[in-house]
Amino acid sequence: MGNKRIYIAGPLFSQAELEFNDKLNNLLIKSGFSTFLPQKDGYELSDLVKDSNPHDASTLIFNFDLEELKKSDILVFIMDGRVPDEGACVEVGIAYALGIECYGLKTDTRSFIHSQDNPMIIGSLKGRVAHSFEELLSLIN
Repeated sequence: MGNKRIYIAGPLFSQAELEFNDKLNNLLIKSGFSTFLPQKDGYELSDLVKDSNPHDASTLIFNFDLEELKKSDILVFIMDGRVPDEGACVEVGIAYALGIECYGLKTDTRSFIHSQDNPMIIGSLKGRVAHSFEELLSLIN
């Protein structure tokens, strides 16, 4: 593991999501990885729009997160939710295109269709979807 850096992509809009993300982030750090967790290490859109317009704030977040993604060796995509988070889907696509290894974490039993997830997402993850923190660590290692 050593110096491997993990970008954590997923929803970050409810208290439950924020707490889940923090728990995952702390586990990855304890396991020897460095991480980038946007809710902790990035910008908050609501804070930025206080001092600039929404377009400029969104552009700043996009560019900052893109640069942090480029510095990463691994992306972990939190797939929980009725549908996967739109921003995280974009991050997975970019990571895949950049050759960054991508893994999914899905503790939610809801699926896209017939107990399957979107083929484009599963393809980007090379079928590597864990259903628990422990299984995720096993896949990554």
